[in-house]
Amino acid sequence: MPAPETALLQSWHHNAHVWIEAIRNGSIESRRQVTDQAILLAVLGRQPERVLDLGCGEGWLLRALADRAIEVVGVDGDATLVDAARAAGSTPVHLASYEALVEATVDIGRGYDVICANFALLHQDIIPLLAAMNALLAPGGALVIQTLHPWAVAAGDYQDGWREETFDGFQGQWQAMPWYFRTLSSWINALDMAGFRLAGLQEPQHPQNPVPQSLLLVGELRG
Repeated sequence: MPAPETALLQSWHHNAHVWIEAIRNGSIESRRQVTDQAILLAVLGRQPERVLDLGCGEGWLLRALADRAIEVVGVDGDATLVDAARAAGSTPVHLASYEALVEATVDIGRGYDVICANFALLHQDIIPLLAAMNALLAPGGALVIQTLHPWAVAAGDYQDGWREETFDGFQGQWQAMPWYFRTLSSWINALDMAGFRLAGLQEPQHPQNPVPQSLLLVGELRG
């Protein structure tokens, strides 16, 4: 059995094409109704001039920000997703693993007003990556993270640990994906240990749904 991190990366390679189709067809209801708008508004609320989209996927957020005259750069670890983003006009988009970003072996620029990670932090040890992003922010910059809401997806087991996403209800042929569940306190502690202070917390929710659709965290550089 491969390590969870390896299986996570392999699942993204396998699911890349169906993911692109799902995003571009708007077939994921929570994204269409709530979470896409939530991350876009959170980034725009910082009034940034330069944004890095960490784990940009096929580039929908890059395009949405570029349409608003914001300078954007994307980075993702899957070549199929990067190619799709580039082909759709999202440039520049870098291909780099999170390990490469931690070790700074790939130059993705610096001096960003906002670095956002939209459902892109699914592995266990995120602190080194967040610390590496800390170094790429401009003074006054912020890290904006949207992720699965711990309370909404805990399923009665509210403790850090690996879970599995089977993509039940999604159209297409998907490979199951391991992902690392962390509690709210673990998210806040990770930000703190990476050199950020929590500056904002939102729980995006559809008015007709009693369950929050995501957790949105804003971290600012500690002065």
